Amino acid sequence: MAMNIRKGFRFSKYEAPNQTPFEKLFEIFKELITHTSGDVEEALDWLRELDKEYELTDENYTIDDFIEDLKAKGFLREEFKDGGGDGAGEGEGDLSITAKMERVIRQAALDQIFGKLKRSGSGNHKTGKSGRGDEHTGEFREYRYGDGLEHISMTESLKNAQINHGMDSFTLSEDDLVVEDTQYKAQMSTVLMIDISHSMILYGEDRITPAKKVAMALAELITTRYPKDTLEILVFGNDAWPIPIKDLPYLKVGPYHTNTVAGLQLAMDMLRRKRNTNKQIFMITDGKPSCLRMPDGTYYKNSVGLDDYIVEKCYNMARQARKLHIPITTFMIAKDPYLTQFVRHFSEANNGKAFFTGLKGLGEMIFEDYEQNRRKRLKG
Repeated sequence: MAMNIRKGFRFSKYEAPNQTPFEKLFEIFKELITHTSGDVEEALDWLRELDKEYELTDENYTIDDFIEDLKAKGFLREEFKDGGGDGAGEGEGDLSITAKMERVIRQAALDQIFGKLKRSGSGNHKTGKSGRGDEHTGEFREYRYGDGLEHISMTESLKNAQINHGMDSFTLSEDDLVVEDTQYKAQMSTVLMIDISHSMILYGEDRITPAKKVAMALAELITTRYPKDTLEILVFGNDAWPIPIKDLPYLKVGPYHTNTVAGLQLAMDMLRRKRNTNKQIFMITDGKPSCLRMPDGTYYKNSVGLDDYIVEKCYNMARQARKLHIPITTFMIAKDPYLTQFVRHFSEANNGKAFFTGLKGLGEMIFEDYEQNRRKRLKG
């Protein structure tokens, strides 16, 4: 009697892997602390509100228990102010995140943004040019004048000598030598420009948090996967200034206009100091250039439309970067037709690239462009 076996897929409600109460809350807290720019009290207030609505904790593990665990594990520190008393009081101090927590936030951003993309473990990219490089390919070729002795494969060379000259008397000539082929690793110096003008939080849309996450993820990617590469970050509003990677979680927008020229000037100054490396600029912005700092220290500002004077200064900076072999990739978080036209002309002046995108997929696009640029020689 034949049995009728039913085949197919069985679907059930997804259940997350077993997590401890701390791990469950920690995942949420990492997201909240990024949105609040490192403000611990605000993040905890949000966490308590979420707890009320979704019952994240119970009597066995409370938010207060979670805070104590954060301190015990080295993610939070409590700083007590001198109140002038006898020191016997039980007052509460100000909570702030530690360097360990800053690193965890960067790692979380990397996993969140780039986690779905396949990563190799080699730690470097190849240029596609073989010769006297520094990365082994596993392939062999004949010895050429000028090849370093350290690249000669003695095993393969001795084998050739035996084949060519026989076993009776050992002879090794230059024609027997075999070299393991190598490829150059392209070292990359990148400056990431982040627009922190007021428009990054206008119209009810938080644009600075995704930009901040991308910066943290890129920083973590480069320091862990491409340690020979460099990443420097600058922010630009009315002026431009560099910020250390450790300050990224605390980044906020300000009441600023958009001085794109100042950002580009600083980026090129940073890259001029780099020697024997490929160079590039990534710029994340959502607004039009609307500000310039004049030679006398005053500011020329115009938020109405595209100001021809400011725009031409931007084009001049793009051309200067092109002469220095510094391509600029612009990630435009806006799709206004007149802004799109400006960015296209800007990219043409630099021979760079532009991506017109919303916030979704911004990180993946930057990752892909970084990977692509690492595979080719950008200079010359």
